[in-house]
Amino acid sequence: MTDKVIETIDVKKSYKLADSEVPVLHGITFHVSKGDFVSIMGPSGSGKSTLLNILGCLDIPTSGRYLLNGRDVSTLTESELAEERNKTIGFVFQNFNLLPKLDLAANVELPLIYGNVPRKERKELVERILNRLGIWERRHHKPNEISGGQKQRTAIARALVKNPAIILADEPTGNLDSVTTSEILNLFRELHSEGNTLAIITHEIEVASVTKRQFHIRDGLLYNA
Repeated sequence: MTDKVIETIDVKKSYKLADSEVPVLHGITFHVSKGDFVSIMGPSGSGKSTLLNILGCLDIPTSGRYLLNGRDVSTLTESELAEERNKTIGFVFQNFNLLPKLDLAANVELPLIYGNVPRKERKELVERILNRLGIWERRHHKPNEISGGQKQRTAIARALVKNPAIILADEPTGNLDSVTTSEILNLFRELHSEGNTLAIITHEIEVASVTKRQFHIRDGLLYNA
């Protein structure tokens, strides 16, 4: 079994626009190993979002290969892709993506429900991760009843609860103030020190500086920082 959780080999992506094709990624080759902590920086229009969608199995390359935990995603059916995405990737988003009508515990429990985890085990896992992130006492609150930092901790708890192979974070501090940003970055450091594998998409130097490896994406090409 490879220790490469993520591996892209000459990944290219184009989109059809009327009668022409617009190239966005021009041949991305890199990898993220088990226990890595990497960041990918880039401005709007650099191809950052397109690469994120491919890494998150939300889109597929036009050409090249993408291996997730050693599996070539191009060989998977839609249902297999969804299953692999739910099992292997923990997503953390800038806008938190919490369901407003559910309390924090129910939001965190959702990936376990999709993964058919038995109810008793679900409850134990949710309690453990909410305690780990210091928000267990807020478990019955709705997202609109807590702070931005607590929302992001909830989103991180939801990403972690199924023990994914990699945590993929998209601008995870974009909606947070500087104090809360520092708290979340410290949390990412702790998670990495505990052996978790993290990849962060960001445009903020402060965020990238806490990672062990940094990449820049410009005009659809990836460079070592």
